[in-house]
Amino acid sequence: MKRNWMYAATLPALLGAAAPGWAQDNDDAALVLGRVEVTAKRSGPMSARGVLSSVDILDADHIQNQQVQHAWELFARAPGVMLTQFRQGNESGKLSFRGFNGEGEVNAVKLLIDGIPGNDNAGGMPFLDMLFPLEISGVEVVRGTNDPRYGLHNIAGNANVQTRQGGNYSDARLSYGSFATRELQFAQGVENGNWAQNYFAGYLKSGGYRANSGFDKSTVGGKWFYTSDDGRTRGGLSIRHTESNGDEAGYLEAADARRDPAASYGYARSTGGNRAMTQASVQLDHALSDNVSLATRLYHNKVQDQRWLRYAITASQQERVIDEAHTGLLASLTYRPRDAAVGWLRNATLEAGVSAEHQNDASPRYNTLNQVRVATTRDQHFRFDSYGGYVQAVLQPLPKLKLIPGYRLDKVEGDFTDRAAGTHYGIQDYGLIRQPKFSAVYTPVSNASIYANWGKTFQLGAGAAAYRSTDSALRPSVNEGWEGGVKFTPASWLNGRLALWRQDASDEVKRRLNDPAGGSENVGSTRREGADVQFNLLLGGDASAWISYSRQRSRIVRPDPAAPNTLGKQIDHLPGHLFSAGYEIQVSPALKLSAWTNGQGDYYLTSANTGGKYGAYTLLNASASYRVSPRLTLELQLKNLANRYYEYVWINDQTRHAPGDGRAAYLSASFSL
Repeated sequence: MKRNWMYAATLPALLGAAAPGWAQDNDDAALVLGRVEVTAKRSGPMSARGVLSSVDILDADHIQNQQVQHAWELFARAPGVMLTQFRQGNESGKLSFRGFNGEGEVNAVKLLIDGIPGNDNAGGMPFLDMLFPLEISGVEVVRGTNDPRYGLHNIAGNANVQTRQGGNYSDARLSYGSFATRELQFAQGVENGNWAQNYFAGYLKSGGYRANSGFDKSTVGGKWFYTSDDGRTRGGLSIRHTESNGDEAGYLEAADARRDPAASYGYARSTGGNRAMTQASVQLDHALSDNVSLATRLYHNKVQDQRWLRYAITASQQERVIDEAHTGLLASLTYRPRDAAVGWLRNATLEAGVSAEHQNDASPRYNTLNQVRVATTRDQHFRFDSYGGYVQAVLQPLPKLKLIPGYRLDKVEGDFTDRAAGTHYGIQDYGLIRQPKFSAVYTPVSNASIYANWGKTFQLGAGAAAYRSTDSALRPSVNEGWEGGVKFTPASWLNGRLALWRQDASDEVKRRLNDPAGGSENVGSTRREGADVQFNLLLGGDASAWISYSRQRSRIVRPDPAAPNTLGKQIDHLPGHLFSAGYEIQVSPALKLSAWTNGQGDYYLTSANTGGKYGAYTLLNASASYRVSPRLTLELQLKNLANRYYEYVWINDQTRHAPGDGRAAYLSASFSL
């Protein structure tokens, strides 16, 4: 470790003086993918850039023109992010990072949409699929354990998807392509005086690459915001609703998946499901004085999901229902003492925040035959309430040194009933969950900064596993992590970041995904560690490129006593490396060409590390866009250009394979009305 820090400390001296031109600050650890200009924020809550962790910001130009069926696919361009691609109707995929997989056993990423929590009770991300690319203005990914703003599900970090706010525009995008895919998106902004309105409507329908994989979804949403004449008060309402239907192609045996990846077994023809989601929020921001600002968010999330699935011909069909309603509040008070007598306090920021969320959830399951209920396997209903608060400060005792101490407390309450089994339990006594945090950044030269952070986060049981179904007490699994790195801009055409990180979990547990009772099992103490390398390049005024590579390792350092053979073994479904890279060039004022690739290594299917390794892939994509007029742009996108075979794999009695999409082409027309 000492040698690594020596390397990080000497690297800035080797970089040389940077010429002006790259519009990114070097007194934080954030990198921007794209040509977005991020200005210093001197009012309102602290931004993600100030967390001093691996923060990556994707601009609208790298999102709004993407052809995707599900919003999680947009994260393929985010450095260090792993995509788990089930492609089973509404249960299509997940994103994860920092050595956690996307199986759903441990959901370690806090999702936010415009700062509003978007996870379900188990930490899944159904609300992410409410979004279409044209509605999104940017994405912030925060990796690490040192962000005190969020508690529940913020195990490895968080992702905040920001949608368009304000402005005057009328944009539409019409697409048609492979697998009979049709998509229509319309976004409008109307800003006049004190009022700003934003509207969105989107519809997508696809026959799917595999048999029995048709999918359709529709979304409507609106925002209405008012800003006072003096600009000190801003408040508004945001509402979004989505409905989707998806058939499930199911999983193939290994030989069949390779022989005919687009196939689906006959017993899967009556599998699939429907989902309805609503997210509504009220926001009020007010500057109490020139130094103090208040931000509040009141929200309500509702998801209803009905799914029929069958994993094998030897297994019966089952129906799974999710019915969750979450009502919550987020509030923060931020103080910037600009007129402080002590000089270093003039650059300081002090912030305190609170959060509360009430969940009223139901999770019944049934054995079914062709979607007709035969027997009830569980009828779970539970209340899950979480409360949290945090304080953090940005201090600058020296011109080149910035320190951010933080502290967070969380508490949960609730009760659980299984009406089918006639059982009732209180929640585990997790106590007061304490999470200290600390970050620092040192900027020895104007074109480089050295940063480090440390912090604790936590994991709780999900669903029935969070309650006292047995006499044994369950404590939170505490995740303690650190990160150290250097961010640099050695020239006007190059910036990047190098980082080393580690995260240890005290008593990790994972959900039993196919358990009728909804239980969990102990993994033991785990260690996740890795290294990240990222570069962004401006290759003249007409071309740009990026490349990122993440090396990661996860292993069990103290196993569950019931599974001693897992000592030293790797976490299942966790590849050893992730990468992404891309290049784009403006050939002429009208023509732009792009190419990008992403991929990962292979992984074991079990924590015992028995059997083979699966899941490695490298995918190549390309696009060409032509601006016909100031109001019309045509674009051709090619996905999986080399038609590479790739798959998601899991195992029960044998390996089960879900092949990914083959080569696909999409033609889009974008209008500015």
